[in-house]
Amino acid sequence: MAVRNDNPEPEGSDQAPAETPDAGLGSKAPHFIRRSRPLHLSWQVAIFLVGLAVVALGVVMLPLPGPGWVVIFLGMGIWATEFVWAQLVLRWTKRKVTEAAQRALDPKVRRRNIIITGIGVVIIAGLGGWYLWKYGLTMPWKLR
Repeated sequence: MAVRNDNPEPEGSDQAPAETPDAGLGSKAPHFIRRSRPLHLSWQVAIFLVGLAVVALGVVMLPLPGPGWVVIFLGMGIWATEFVWAQLVLRWTKRKVTEAAQRALDPKVRRRNIIITGIGVVIIAGLGGWYLWKYGLTMPWKLR
């Protein structure tokens, strides 16, 4: 029976294998937990429930005062210690945030954003000035 070698590198190659996209994925549970299937399953359920509670808290914080998105990503980070799908979501999110940050640092984009912000400030100041000229310091809900 022949043994098939899927490794494209020749035997005895000193080169380190190229890092695959799936490198580093998987459970980060301690070895003694991963050894026992029932213990590992219990561990996964506990991690899922803790992560779910943190994500739910973050969702509640979205409309309320508090760092909602930060807490949601913290919950995703908790899930990512055990679940590959959460690790992939976090990798994708980090990549998109990095790309957005690089685009935001582009001088053309920065100039455009500053111009749009300036126009918005001028419009809001104009509307506020018009309101004060027309109605004074009367609150909108007290207008007749």
